[in-house]
Amino acid sequence: MNQIMQKPHSLLHLDNPKVGFSVAASLGSHILLRNSHHRTVRFAPFNGGERRQTLGFKFSELKPHNPRRILVCKGEFVEFEERTSPNEVRKEIEQCYELINKLGRGVVYLGSSRMGPDHSHYLQALELGREVANLLDCTSWTGAGPGLMDAATKGALQAGKPVGGFKIGSEAGQWTASSFHPYLPSETYFTCRFFSARKHGLVDAAVRSCNCDRTAVVALPGGIGTLDEVFEILALIQLQRIGSELPVPFLLMNYDSFYSKLLDFLSDSESVTIIQKLCPIWLNFMIFL
Repeated sequence: MNQIMQKPHSLLHLDNPKVGFSVAASLGSHILLRNSHHRTVRFAPFNGGERRQTLGFKFSELKPHNPRRILVCKGEFVEFEERTSPNEVRKEIEQCYELINKLGRGVVYLGSSRMGPDHSHYLQALELGREVANLLDCTSWTGAGPGLMDAATKGALQAGKPVGGFKIGSEAGQWTASSFHPYLPSETYFTCRFFSARKHGLVDAAVRSCNCDRTAVVALPGGIGTLDEVFEILALIQLQRIGSELPVPFLLMNYDSFYSKLLDFLSDSESVTIIQKLCPIWLNFMIFL
């Protein structure tokens, strides 16, 4: 096994076009590759410089059966398993749906896993989770992780209302090492291996199947993962895949103007206008201070 440290602002290529790919990397990142056949790697600077570097590494043509390992910048190893069958993903999706049928649809909270109890947004999310649970008297759903997801969960529990969650097997922050939740009963959450299954669960938990369902999606402040979930759900609303017959309110919590620039972008792209027409309730709750 060879270890490759990529140069800053460089592009990684394989000389063999049949297995060519490109990777952009930042300084200090590492890629560990294993197994059999040799290939040549060429680094090409983005700025068009003349200098080229070539080094060899081993690249397997056979599908590996063992989990892959990636060395991240902090020197920690993160392991993940490849999908060996689409049935594995389908089974997880079915298990997510079973949990929703058991606990009932309700309010789905999206948000940062890194804003802890010492952050002002944590207290705001906790209060919101408690008030919404009392107002709608429904199940509160989160990613069952730390940070603002934890705040919304605790708020709903303080209100004495049911909670449910779809945890990811390796969550960011202090719960990385375990697939288990520190205080929720095991029957109230499901630990997913695949993000696709987790997303199916979070979406389905908010989709209304009848007029009596009290559901909503609440986007708390967050980073890339939160934005990924936000835009996926907004795309489903815009494309009328969800919420067309029974609208699903979407609340973007603009704490301390956290999402102001995002709102400007949505306004410039006219996405707000389109989604407002499809779901009139949505914009009424758009800006929460």
